[in-house]
Amino acid sequence: MIDKELLDILVCPEDQTPLGLADDALIAKLNEAISAGQLESRNGQPVHDPLDGGLVRRDGTLLYPIIDGIPVLLAGEAIPLEQTDV
Repeated sequence: MIDKELLDILVCPEDQTPLGLADDALIAKLNEAISAGQLESRNGQPVHDPLDGGLVRRDGTLLYPIIDGIPVLLAGEAIPLEQTDV
């Protein structure tokens, strides 16, 4: 999905910590929450579109969505992971 060399240089736009690829189980759980209308982005907007994947901040608190193969590295579009207890 994302080239290894690109993944090695991607960092959180907020605190510049490394990002790692989310595993399939996490993406499935988030997509279930999206289907149920229970997921919001950090800017408070409901997430409507299913995720192709995601990049998780090293501390595990935020996921930056990957939509149509493109990482969305905007702080407001990040998904706080505590809302799904993951």
